[in-house]
Amino acid sequence: MNTSSAASGTEADLPVPPRATPATILGRLLLVVLGVALVAAPVWVVATTGDTVRHQHWALAAVLGASVVAGLLVLVAALLGARRRDRGPSPRRPRARRVLRGVAGGVGIALLVVLAAAVVWLRPFPATAPALAALESDGSVEVRDEAGWIAFVPQDGAATTGLVYSPGARVDVRATAAVLRPLAEAGYLVVALKEPLGIAFTSPNQSASAMAAFDEVDTWAVGGHSLGGVVAASFAAAHDDEVTGLLLHASYPSGDMSTADVEVTSVWGSRDGLTTPDKIEASRADLPATADFVEVPGGVHAFFADYGEQPGDGQPATSRADAQAQIVEASIAALDRLGAQSP
Repeated sequence: MNTSSAASGTEADLPVPPRATPATILGRLLLVVLGVALVAAPVWVVATTGDTVRHQHWALAAVLGASVVAGLLVLVAALLGARRRDRGPSPRRPRARRVLRGVAGGVGIALLVVLAAAVVWLRPFPATAPALAALESDGSVEVRDEAGWIAFVPQDGAATTGLVYSPGARVDVRATAAVLRPLAEAGYLVVALKEPLGIAFTSPNQSASAMAAFDEVDTWAVGGHSLGGVVAASFAAAHDDEVTGLLLHASYPSGDMSTADVEVTSVWGSRDGLTTPDKIEASRADLPATADFVEVPGGVHAFFADYGEQPGDGQPATSRADAQAQIVEASIAALDRLGAQSP
């Protein structure tokens, strides 16, 4: 018997793995790119913002972690899928099952693409040095960095008027410190919220939790910068039996609250490219007739906190220090008026 001929015949009878089609190769490549993007996006966020993420609401870190895990799973799935194909064709499934599997896979991939894009978009604007320097406790103010907020508490413990403050969208909560700390130095309790994902709309009633945590305060104002102020205005309108004042920083309400029983102070910059003077003027009709409007000449949107420049903002015609001095003065005056009404 010819052994070599028998061996050749046996090899010829073995199934030959099908060659991957261009569409299959492209699909694998796109899956790998998606997996890499899901891992790279959170890494980029952390690498470009330092320790910012760990000082925000835990939800942001959770989304970043979920993106990394999803990316690794996608890469493993792409690798295992390629190895299965190399071992030979899979049994043919019923058409209905194949269609369902394809639709589910398409939806899953679409959701993962949205996740990767969301991680990039949610990158917070990190606090700059002036704000970070204002986070140190001293003899006049105790700074408490807690799970849901950062509180600026007057050391004398006599504060009976307080402000719950919502930062602007995707702004590092710590960036508000240089503007808010002077209010605590003036004798007012101030609580800056750590908003889930850095977006106040994700938890519109978060102010209530902060108010409940400080029993010693009997007169409350709520407020915020930009989108944070929009949410604070809605909260004040819905809770005017508990909230006495509303402090808007480069912000305005999303609807008519002209009949709300709250004292409103609206502080705005004349060079703001986002909350423009025209928008502020239009907001007068939605606020109580007694609302006090304070212009910061030459001020821009990003001057209401310390996080650098913001895309779409206007060009300032004054210094950040001068603008913030006026913002602080107007904010303290608003709280003074509320404090005078305290029981």
